[in-house]
Amino acid sequence: MSLIDNIRQPILVEMQVFKKIFAKALESDNPLLSSINEYVLQSSGKQLRPILTILSGKLCGEVTEATYNGALSLELLHNASLIHDDVIDDTMERRGRRSVNARWANKVAVLSGDYMLSNSLISATKTRNIDILNAISKIGMELSEGELMQLINTKKTKITEEDYFKVIRKKTALLFATCTEVGALSVNANVLFQNHLRNFGEYLGICFQIKDDIFDYYRDIEIGKPTGNDLQDGKVTLPLIYALRNSENSEKEEVMSIIDSNDFSKENIDFIMQFSRDKGGVDYAARCMDEYKNKAIEELNDFPDSDVKRALVLCVEFATERKS
Repeated sequence: MSLIDNIRQPILVEMQVFKKIFAKALESDNPLLSSINEYVLQSSGKQLRPILTILSGKLCGEVTEATYNGALSLELLHNASLIHDDVIDDTMERRGRRSVNARWANKVAVLSGDYMLSNSLISATKTRNIDILNAISKIGMELSEGELMQLINTKKTKITEEDYFKVIRKKTALLFATCTEVGALSVNANVLFQNHLRNFGEYLGICFQIKDDIFDYYRDIEIGKPTGNDLQDGKVTLPLIYALRNSENSEKEEVMSIIDSNDFSKENIDFIMQFSRDKGGVDYAARCMDEYKNKAIEELNDFPDSDVKRALVLCVEFATERKS
């Protein structure tokens, strides 16, 4: 049994209910929208975000209708953001299949993403919980701000570690934090448990993003997924930030020259990858990830042992040990 299967084990029944609700939410009388939504449904991945919402709810009580609607809202929001991100980044492939913009063009992709975002907000209102609605509305703003911050930092070589963590907190970690917080809110968990689960989700999200950024410094064949994309887009992430900070001026100048001149040939990307590994950037990023992994697990200490708690710990293991 895979790690993700073990994570789902305590909520198998709940995930079956969620999948039906998700499929129902993507139904449409519009033939074009129906085709796009069906395509998104078929490539919806591991659905880690609704898993986190439902596990968090079950950790604190009995899963409710508000839990399902909160999980649905967040999964729709996540998919809408992926569709929009692929347009912004001109990405042609998502989860091993052509992206929505590659198959239907940018205009259709933007509009279908807008529809999914509106659908997300409708689902949030169905929770009939103002705290959940506020949390989901706020994360929509945070995601956009994080992407804008990353765009501002693109092709800049003087990015600090603090800048990096500000970006990944907004563009990735806070969505995970909202998933776990919404799960707790949906079952009326006490404030202490809400805070623990929100912190857990945030630290988990940071681990998840650092792992993605580590992947970018290896060639596809080594890890089984497309890599080097962020480097090609001029995005300076934690491994390269550390490597630049800990290299001599002559070495630093060569890398900075490539980035400043936007000369991202295969050879130059390979050079930056090797430079970042040789200067300890990848190892440093892995150590940072392990620190956040430990912090995430510590946030669960106040919860009694259960199969649900163990599944949440496995979520951290999955985020840090996955190969793709």
